[in-house]
Amino acid sequence: MVPLATLSLSLPSLRMKALEAGPAHGPLVLLLHGFPELSESWREVLPVLGAAGFHAVAPDLRGYGGTDRPKHGYDLDTLAADIYQLARHLQPGRPVHVVGHDWGGAIAYHLAARHPEVVDRLVVINCPHPVVMARRIWNPAQLARSWYMFFFQLPWLPEKKLSQNHGAAVPRSIRRALVDSSRVPPERLQPYADNFASPEAARAALAYYRTAIRSLLTPWGLRRMREGYPRIRAPFLLIWGEEDVALGRELTYDLEPWFEHPPQVRYLPNVGHFVPLEAPEQVASLLTEFLGVEAPRAQAH
Repeated sequence: MVPLATLSLSLPSLRMKALEAGPAHGPLVLLLHGFPELSESWREVLPVLGAAGFHAVAPDLRGYGGTDRPKHGYDLDTLAADIYQLARHLQPGRPVHVVGHDWGGAIAYHLAARHPEVVDRLVVINCPHPVVMARRIWNPAQLARSWYMFFFQLPWLPEKKLSQNHGAAVPRSIRRALVDSSRVPPERLQPYADNFASPEAARAALAYYRTAIRSLLTPWGLRRMREGYPRIRAPFLLIWGEEDVALGRELTYDLEPWFEHPPQVRYLPNVGHFVPLEAPEQVASLLTEFLGVEAPRAQAH
């Protein structure tokens, strides 16, 4: 088993904590977590990528875990800039592979669209393309699934609910979204509860939703969604747990206009929204296959 290490990185925008596995000279793979998670979400995936010769790095995103928690900067431009800086810090001058789940997927799309020179291959897990989401969130079925996004717009109450009882609501919400909760032992989710134990930490995570919804409802945001993103140049794979309670399968359709290469979509039956937690072996297998067999194999120790 390839061991995990912890990184503490000083980027121009903030200090960032990350988990890493694999040889430092290997092709860099950045793995971006979602809400309400941490770099911990990739704990079972990182060693598999490291054993395949990749330098796999999973950061705590802005506002989460051991990464700085500033009061501002939770718009997609700034969040993508954090990952741009991380990529350039770890692998200067060369593009990197980017993998994102949930909010990490939204950041990954944005980075690939706005900074194509930094993304070699793009993988997103259970997160729709931003334009597809903006256009289809108003579908009644998806509106019902997305109720929590609108609840999160309320002042102070959501952070109070998430942080009370030392963040106990966070593991409960994750468990409700799993198809088979026995796949994820309770101790695996304790770090997420710990991360949300204070209202300030919960407020930082909620800022992703608050900033996104408020920017979408501005004239500039609406125009940006109507005009769409630049077509993403990187080869693209979408991995989708079919039993997602928050995001409908219809959000995976009609992706072709937003990509220069034909998008690949792999559906995982009997898997819910938190795919890296619930099906890490399948995720790791799909990633090593898509990111390239040309990656040098790690030497045995």
